[in-house]
Amino acid sequence: MHRLFVGLRPPASIRERLLALMCGVPGARWQSDEQLHITLRFVGEVERPLAEDVALALSGVRFPPLEIALDGVGEFGSRGRPNALWAGVRPHDRLAELHKKIDQAVVRCGLPPERRAYLPHITLARMNSRAGPADRFLEAQSGLSSPPFALDHFILFESHLGHEAASYQVVERYPLRG
Repeated sequence: MHRLFVGLRPPASIRERLLALMCGVPGARWQSDEQLHITLRFVGEVERPLAEDVALALSGVRFPPLEIALDGVGEFGSRGRPNALWAGVRPHDRLAELHKKIDQAVVRCGLPPERRAYLPHITLARMNSRAGPADRFLEAQSGLSSPPFALDHFILFESHLGHEAASYQVVERYPLRG
């Protein structure tokens, strides 16, 4: 089985900036440089023939290069407890359009469509019940922003779950072109 997702990698300068602000929340499991990405579509665990179909379908996605920027921070949670800290990106509409095209390509391979609302972001940390409060971090980083940065390709990744953290392997890169 292959655990796949489609994403965008911010440039090194943006990743370095994000790595520099990762502190101040006891027990948070901060992401490493190799883990920093914007998910466009989680595919899930698929057998090799379907993985190959997905890779081929993604090669047909046409979309122009993007310019986006960092835009604030936030948290995801469930049952009143945060489980992830993230950096926002904007503009959402262009990323949502690309997400939709990628979702349609994956659906043509026989997988179900994405059911969750799409909120583009870069996960900074995972948190469990032992993690400390994130209020200070969220307040201190609320004004996070950056100049626009260009993205000229998206990536099909394979995710390998490990004891401490997931590692991601690039399966294929796809150029963004109109």
